[in-house]
Amino acid sequence: MSADSNRDGRHASPGTAPALRQLLPPGPDTDPQRFVDALRLGSVAASDAGRPLLVLNMASTADGRASIRGHSGAIGNRADHALFHALRGVVDAVLVGAGTVRDERYGRLIRDPAQRRARVERGLSAEPLACIVSASLDLPADLPLLAEPESHVVVMTPSRRDIQEVAARVEYVRAGRGDECDLTVALVELHERFSVRTVLCEGGPHLNHDLLRAGLVGELYLTLAPLLAGGDDPERRTLRIVAGYELPAPAEMELASVLESESQLFLRYLVRASAGAGSEGAPSAEEAGSP
Repeated sequence: MSADSNRDGRHASPGTAPALRQLLPPGPDTDPQRFVDALRLGSVAASDAGRPLLVLNMASTADGRASIRGHSGAIGNRADHALFHALRGVVDAVLVGAGTVRDERYGRLIRDPAQRRARVERGLSAEPLACIVSASLDLPADLPLLAEPESHVVVMTPSRRDIQEVAARVEYVRAGRGDECDLTVALVELHERFSVRTVLCEGGPHLNHDLLRAGLVGELYLTLAPLLAGGDDPERRTLRIVAGYELPAPAEMELASVLESESQLFLRYLVRASAGAGSEGAPSAEEAGSP
């Protein structure tokens, strides 16, 4: 599937912004950009622990599928894609796992010049920092994100190796050992070295698992599509939004808002108690042998 067919590559349709009906808390209709602007993510300060606020943005079918035929693009509608890009427009960094970068063929994070100008007017860099979590550094040089000379990429990895011969500007946050990146240490360094206050994580499901396991997730933005897809075979890419071993304790969340467009629901949750406490003995997705 081409880059323009996935959730990363698809632009919101031109013309009038898709309307969002606000169900909770009750209020007037809005649109993706106004909803995201009201969150004021651009003014968030880093936590007392020196870590950025990290929010997950994921899409799921009604029966829990995070992708269809290995890609997430078929799950969202026009409002979902507009919300996806609006969130990218207000954060300091976008975080993604290496598998998702490869599968979705990630390219430049902000392609529209008007959106880049809008970020600068908000006091942000023209594009968010592109952060990839990869233990093996198995990232093809022809990946659009790495082949773009204007891309600034930070690879979070336990490896001491470098990616060779790519056009993008690539820097490294080296944290962890063996096959596991220490995400807590990496996020602190991301704040200290690159002044990152807010991180938007776009998955995939195994990275989501490890972030929740470490107690690093602050909010979840979940698009719930009116689709039933079936399938429960991990080998055929039928993952849910969190994949891997069962968490030591379920992450507790509080519903903050519900929006609707064309029977698609947009749920915002505050993660009140993540699974970090007592999780040190649980294996990560990589340790468990997950794909």
